[in-house]
Amino acid sequence: MELEDVVARLRAAGCVFAEREAELLLATADPERLVLRRIAGERLEDVLGWAEFAGLRFTVAPGVFVPRHRSEFLVEIAVARTRPGDVVLDVGCGTGALGGALRARVPGVELHATDVDPAAVACARENLPGADVFPGDLFGGAPEGLRVDVLLANVPYVPSSEIAHLPPEMREGELRSALDGGTDGLDVLRRVLAGLDGILSERGISLSELDEDQVPPAVELTPAGFSAEVFADTSDEDDGSRVVVWSRAPAGAAR
Repeated sequence: MELEDVVARLRAAGCVFAEREAELLLATADPERLVLRRIAGERLEDVLGWAEFAGLRFTVAPGVFVPRHRSEFLVEIAVARTRPGDVVLDVGCGTGALGGALRARVPGVELHATDVDPAAVACARENLPGADVFPGDLFGGAPEGLRVDVLLANVPYVPSSEIAHLPPEMREGELRSALDGGTDGLDVLRRVLAGLDGILSERGISLSELDEDQVPPAVELTPAGFSAEVFADTSDEDDGSRVVVWSRAPAGAAR
């Protein structure tokens, strides 16, 4: 198979990044079969069996949330605030990419992860050897008495009315529960924030990714005794995502 031919076939099928996808598919053991699967509409990550995130590869299974590259900024913020030996919990972990990327850059963390989707739990267990990965809704199923120094809470934040406008691969290839954040996109985050006092250590932080216009109402949800800091990824002016960090300490104070 020639690269130009595969690119043309993928582009005709509506693949936006046809050149890069063609290179990846041609590097596999059975490119013809996999190209046909991709043209038929399967997610690239399902065809390949893995997704790339923060320079690492994570096993993916059909229906499991694929990590978005925009979330690498959240990992960067978390890495800067994580110490070796910290207890880290990745809730709604999907493939476990956020926790795995953080652990790769901060050796020695104690990593836990949770997801309600059994397929996601299976992927995360494969991707996070040595971590405690358990089925559960947010903090449900966490070890009794667990206190977390770094909570990776990249929970669903797409407003329900916007689900229909998502790309078909997301809308049809991923569980709605992994995308839908309720009327304003903040329903799952509300539940996270309501549980912060019971899960975070005294110096613990919680990190969530949101769209720019969701930040003001999200900050208004900050529980009593906590403060919020907002970070923008200045490397991509077209990306309206923001990372909000909640902590017990006043905003800007050293941990």
